[in-house]
Amino acid sequence: MRYELVIFDNDGVLVDSEPISNTVLAGYLTELGHPTTYEESVRDFMGAAVHRVHDLVEERTGQKLPADFDEQLNTRTIAAFQQELVVVDGVEELLGKLVADGVAYCVASSGSHRKIVAGHRRTGLDQWFEDEWIFSSEDVGRGKPAPDLFLHAAASMGVSPERCVVIEDSPLGVEAARAAGMDVYGFTSMMPADRLTGVTGHFSDMAGLPGLLA
Repeated sequence: MRYELVIFDNDGVLVDSEPISNTVLAGYLTELGHPTTYEESVRDFMGAAVHRVHDLVEERTGQKLPADFDEQLNTRTIAAFQQELVVVDGVEELLGKLVADGVAYCVASSGSHRKIVAGHRRTGLDQWFEDEWIFSSEDVGRGKPAPDLFLHAAASMGVSPERCVVIEDSPLGVEAARAAGMDVYGFTSMMPADRLTGVTGHFSDMAGLPGLLA
């Protein structure tokens, strides 16, 4: 493999959480008086850190979200995870191949550490990720599309950006990876390929990814 480190986005790439998370977010925003459909949530917030939700709501309405919004959103999302969340097909086989090939990997997610850990425990992915291989937008000042999170993950893992590859499923994540100077492959299970512009390549099935990275 020509890369020393594979950096995975979490939601929608490792765990099939985007439909759950966006349903919860759209419902909560609507409940708070900011009517949002599921489709609008995917369009505006998929792949983003929660500060983007605050920023866009205030920009559009002039109103601030409640002080406990982040905590409540996390609690609601994690509760939904416990009922519905599953691992993305083929992920465990892919991680097994990376381990067998001696290739380092980590996760860099816009989600909170609490949310990442809850999702991994629910799906069994906690067996594949050491705590020090998990990076969240909480660890940096700016989330995606800024490159900060991916650069932080690479530095923490001791690998230069040009030797890293990012696996993403959102336009914001792709933009962040490119800004970090990393190759990025777009997973098109949920987002159409034409929305993931500027990627190194596309794939729709985890079984096809090792061939792209070789």
